[in-house]
Amino acid sequence: MVAGGGLTDPAWRTAFEEVPRHLFVPYYYETGAPGEAGTAVAAPGTAAGAPGKAAASTGAGAAGTAAGAPGTAAASARAGAASTAAGAPGGGAAGAGEAGEAGEAGAVRGTVGYTRLWRDDPHPLRRARWLAGAYADAPLATRVRDGELITSSSQPSLMARMLHALQVRDGDRVLEIGAGTGYNAALLAHRLGDAHVTTLDLDPEITEAARNHLAAAGFRPAVVTGDGARGCPLHAPYDRIIATCAVASIPSAWLGQCRPDALILTPLATGLIALRVAGARHAEGRFLAIPAYFVPLRGSGPPPQVPTHGLPSRPLLDDSFRFLLNVAAGHMEPVEALALWEHEGRPGRERYGVTVRGDRQWAWLDDPEGAYGWPLGPPGRLQPFPYR
Repeated sequence: MVAGGGLTDPAWRTAFEEVPRHLFVPYYYETGAPGEAGTAVAAPGTAAGAPGKAAASTGAGAAGTAAGAPGTAAASARAGAASTAAGAPGGGAAGAGEAGEAGEAGAVRGTVGYTRLWRDDPHPLRRARWLAGAYADAPLATRVRDGELITSSSQPSLMARMLHALQVRDGDRVLEIGAGTGYNAALLAHRLGDAHVTTLDLDPEITEAARNHLAAAGFRPAVVTGDGARGCPLHAPYDRIIATCAVASIPSAWLGQCRPDALILTPLATGLIALRVAGARHAEGRFLAIPAYFVPLRGSGPPPQVPTHGLPSRPLLDDSFRFLLNVAAGHMEPVEALALWEHEGRPGRERYGVTVRGDRQWAWLDDPEGAYGWPLGPPGRLQPFPYR
C-alpha cells in the first residue's frame, strides 16, 4: 500500500500496521468451480456465511456497478462482487468499498461456488492461505447467502485513501455508516480513540459481529444498530461522516447531525464525493479522482438503470465516460452524454461536484452554477431546475 501511494499519512500508516486485520475476517470466501467444497458454505453458528458488511444493509457490501465497473484479477479471485446495471468490461483498476472491488459478474452468481478459508481450519496449508489472504491488498468476500455473495471487506489501499481524504484531526467525532467487519472502525478508533467513533449498521447480526471483532482487537467504539439514512443523533454532532455504501442523494439527516465545517465522504455514482458542510441544509464539494464502486444504502432502492443504447463500444471502455453516465442517469440521453464528454475534453471525476442547498441537490461539471448539472436522486424526484 505504501508503494502504491495509499499510506502517505504517518498516523494512518501506524494504524494499519498495528490493527490486526485477521481478527476481523476469521473466515472469508474464494470463488471456485461448481461442486467444489465450500460452495455457499455457512460458517459455524451462522445462517448464511460469515459476519461482515451486508451488501443490502447500510454498510457497503460487495461492490456494485451501474455503468460497467471494470473488474480486477484480485477482486474476482476473492469474489470482489458484481452488481451490474449496464454491461461491464473486464480489466483495469477498479475501486473498492469496505466492500471490495468490482468483480466479474459471472464469478459471483449462483453458477460458481465458494470455498471458505477460515482461521480454525485443521489443515495447516489452508490456514496459511487464509492468513496470507487476510493481509493481501485485496477485498475479501465475507458473507454468502443462498449461493450469492452479498458482502466483502474492503481493499485496504482504498480504505487508506478514504481515511486520508476524511482529513480527521485530533478530537474529531466521526460517524461511520456501515459497520461491516468493524475493521474500518478499529482504524478510526486507533487514530482518534474509542470515545470519538460511532459505527452504524442496519443489520443486528452485522453490528454484533463487528462489536465482537472490535473487542477482540482491544477497541470499544460505539456500535449502533440503526438506519444509516437517519444517521445516529445519539452521538451527534459529528465533525466527520464516512459512508461505505452508495447513496443516490445525500440524506438530510447527515447534514443536520454535523457541526459547521464538517466533512462528509460518501460513495455516489461510482465515485467518492467529499462535501464540506456549511449548515444543516447546505453542503458542497467535489469528487475524488479515484473510482469506487459500492452497493446502495439499504432502503434506498437499486441504483438507476444506466442506458447505453445508441453508443459505440469504445467510449464504454473509458471509466470517465461511464462515470458521467452514472452521474446523469435518468436525466440525460446516452448520446447527449457522449457529446458532452467529448466536447469537454473527457473530464475526470475531479471536475465534478455536488451541491446540497435546502431541498435541492445536484451534481455538476466544473461549476455548481455552470452549464452542466443534473439533479440527484430518482428521475422526477426533484423540482425542475435549469440544468442544461
